[in-house]
Amino acid sequence: MTPRATDRARYDRATAHLDAPLALVDLDAFDANADDLVHRAGGKPIRVASKSVRCRALLERVLARDGFAGIMSFTLAESLWLARAGFEDVLLAYPSADRAAFAELAADPKLAAAVTVMIDDPAHLDLIDAARGGGKEEFRICLELDTSLRVFGGRVRIGARRSPLREPAQLAELARTIARRPGFRLVGLMAYEGHIAGVGDALAGQPLRSRAIRLMQSAARKELTERRAAVVRAVRTIAPELEFVNGGGTGSVQHTAAEDAVTEIAAGSGLYVPRLFDNYTSFTGRPAALFAQPVVRRPGVGVVTVLGGGYPASGAAGRDRLPVPYLPEGLRYDGQEGAGEVQTPLLGSAADDLLIGDKVWFRHAKAGELCERFDTLHLVEGDRVVASAPTYRGEGRTFL
Repeated sequence: MTPRATDRARYDRATAHLDAPLALVDLDAFDANADDLVHRAGGKPIRVASKSVRCRALLERVLARDGFAGIMSFTLAESLWLARAGFEDVLLAYPSADRAAFAELAADPKLAAAVTVMIDDPAHLDLIDAARGGGKEEFRICLELDTSLRVFGGRVRIGARRSPLREPAQLAELARTIARRPGFRLVGLMAYEGHIAGVGDALAGQPLRSRAIRLMQSAARKELTERRAAVVRAVRTIAPELEFVNGGGTGSVQHTAAEDAVTEIAAGSGLYVPRLFDNYTSFTGRPAALFAQPVVRRPGVGVVTVLGGGYPASGAAGRDRLPVPYLPEGLRYDGQEGAGEVQTPLLGSAADDLLIGDKVWFRHAKAGELCERFDTLHLVEGDRVVASAPTYRGEGRTFL
């Protein structure tokens, strides 16, 4: 049996008592991926990106391991919920306009001590002050640096459109504004290099494009290393007690960790290893999160139909945003139907060995978005379900 066939047999045995649709996390793979992230981080702590996990039990599991410290959250409401649940170090990775949540934060010393909010514009400070509602707690503030690579004299931008703060002087000026303003304290800097950490550089069947990506990423790392160090120096002249400088992502852990200016690494997708993280030269992970759909039709030779399965990932629409049929090996979508809302035909010789009620296992394109489709993650060790943990959705929490 191939390793994938062995995994399929394990998962089928583990979930034989459960009806699909269902989702599982292979804890052996999850833990191995966590070990790999720690190894690549080279001694710098890893802050776990909660949007890539979206399950409190698994956040607790990974944070109990050496090498991990703190959470990087994705909404302010989620940040407060996690802090109330006992997570003591939560960095909000994106600016917020949630006035009610800001009022809660301003009124609660425990929350204010646990949560750090992101800004990149003085207008964010104005919004927070207007939302305080009488609360007097000091806000912990993090600034975000734009990491995009600018080439051809700035006419071409490579990277996500995030912060407007790019140059050391810009971040230093906002740091001065914070220092002069009561009720705020600058504690951190963040820079997410998505064009390096989130773009695979070993695309199957595309050697020229892969080489171009590697060349771009090499240039981007060099430029960002120099600029990030200059930004940190500039900001520390105003805020010498800066607590952390966060950078990285699953695909760039070891490169970012090598920068002296960076004190901690952000990563999350590398725990589940969804399909978009198959194409990297820098690391190889083990798929840990999968979902199963049941076979409900056998329309003809070489075809089965499973229930549902149309769970596209966010981002620019394309085939790479679709889940991929993973187990059994050798199944593919029908080009005329793709992954459907209520049913999905699958083609391939492996279809002829599937019976009504059998499970087909899929990998999502992204990590945490899988959890928006399922209430529960069944946690598997070997060929047994050892626990079942609610996702955010299973706890009645849908933050975005």
